[in-house]
Amino acid sequence: MIMKTRYILATALLALAASSCTDLDVDVKSKLTEYPSSEIAMEGKMADAYYAFRKPLGNNYNRYQTFSSDEATGLSFDGDYYDGAENVNPTLHTFQANNTPGNWWSDLASGITKCNKLINELADDTTALSKRYIANLRTVRAFYHFILMDSYGDVPILNKIYDSNEVIERQPRKAVAEFIEKELVESLPELSTANDASTYGKPNKWMAEALLVKLYMNWGVYTCGNVADYDPATTANPKLNEAVKYCDEIIKSGLFNLSDNYRKKFLYNNGYQIKDFIYAMPYDCVTDYKSEEGNYYGRYRTFRKIDSGTPTGYYSGKMSNSCAGICAMNPEFADLFTLKGDERNKCVLSGKVFMHDAITGEETGVPYLYKGQQLEFTKTLTLKEGGEAQLNAGATYDGWRQGYRSIKFYPNPTEYSKYARCQSNDVPIFRYADILLEKAEAILRGATATNGDTPQSLFNQIRAYVNAPLLDHTPSLKELLDERGREFFDENWRRNDMIRFGTFESEYGFHRHDFPGANFDKRHRIFPVPQTIMNENTNWKQNEGYEER
Repeated sequence: MIMKTRYILATALLALAASSCTDLDVDVKSKLTEYPSSEIAMEGKMADAYYAFRKPLGNNYNRYQTFSSDEATGLSFDGDYYDGAENVNPTLHTFQANNTPGNWWSDLASGITKCNKLINELADDTTALSKRYIANLRTVRAFYHFILMDSYGDVPILNKIYDSNEVIERQPRKAVAEFIEKELVESLPELSTANDASTYGKPNKWMAEALLVKLYMNWGVYTCGNVADYDPATTANPKLNEAVKYCDEIIKSGLFNLSDNYRKKFLYNNGYQIKDFIYAMPYDCVTDYKSEEGNYYGRYRTFRKIDSGTPTGYYSGKMSNSCAGICAMNPEFADLFTLKGDERNKCVLSGKVFMHDAITGEETGVPYLYKGQQLEFTKTLTLKEGGEAQLNAGATYDGWRQGYRSIKFYPNPTEYSKYARCQSNDVPIFRYADILLEKAEAILRGATATNGDTPQSLFNQIRAYVNAPLLDHTPSLKELLDERGREFFDENWRRNDMIRFGTFESEYGFHRHDFPGANFDKRHRIFPVPQTIMNENTNWKQNEGYEER
């Protein structure tokens, strides 16, 4: 097992942060009378604010983003993993306010509160270090607001510590977008320009600029008023040149590139050394399984009965903890992985399955056998007769093998078994490859081209590093969306992309007009506010389109 020794310090810092937040009687409005004598001590307090997104990103958030997009369907097997339709509902866009996986609001609100408390503590300290910490906290706070706004639409602007009896109101999505922009732009001068082990998983200038690019690319979505009114053909986006500006700053920094092999940069031993990662969430199975805040991507994407086949499973290691196997790639999405020579094709298990090397993840020539026959995943998804309501494929071999499977975030089988299904694969949030494709898209949509770049030249930088065929023409928006699907699948951006491109209400998988229960309400471009949050804020109204649910 390769342990991420870089995470040992982070563990200690998290422990320090946790120990500093246990006394609930402390006056949160008090100021530091003396700045901590050790930067390590302050980093310990900051760590708790930095990682509020770790738990949802490693599990529930990923499932909701994946199943609500055209990437995959959330199957069940004769009731196994039906779980109150928590995977069916995002697949069919019938999101429910009481589905637990749809609630990452509470995690992020807690993170925002921690940011606000620390900002308040540091407010009277005028040292350069204190200013940097405040900028870091404002940036992370803006990121949490971004995820909330992108997910749920109108959300509160939580930029202060509230009294226990103070009424909190939701703000229009446009106002939240403007708040995020202001926070990031004002914080930029104080943020670190370093990109190394000391800034990994933390906010720095490049993370803030990458977030601004995301914000600006979706500016039309976030500011159009009613989410159902957004139309990519008619809704203006006045921020495209701003998006290009920040893309250029990241490109010109020279800190990022595409030199890493596509498969290897998502393995369980990835980390700050990956030159494509601008901002990533670190995971380490040794510490994560105790806190239940780990990365569980492999659990949902791996064959349901992998622990019942050959003794070692197709990861060439014993999978002693069962896998869910419910994340079945939609046929339409599977069609993207057919480009000749494309390295990304190796991240998809299609057809007959072979053993893979436990360390490198590379395919061997040895068939993987399930009860004496080679496992073969089907491209077409077929439900059991009468299984439409639960997307029930049946608890049989034929049911469990429905759909191609992603092995992009390849789990170390020993870690998976020893640490309660946790993986050590860090999850990138912003990548250099995304900056290149976002600049290409911005120019295609009307931004001024800069530095000799064209949509074709930017697009072909992506194709070249994965050994896929180069384009001999300017890419269309559809070609760009397809390329984004190949490049960023499993990375939680597909729903965001589809809404911007106007394809979220298209037909894919069982999200079809002829399938019972599938929903095409454009108001479902945002999720319902979780019921637990509504119960705590009785002055709020549920998002339109969910009132009667």
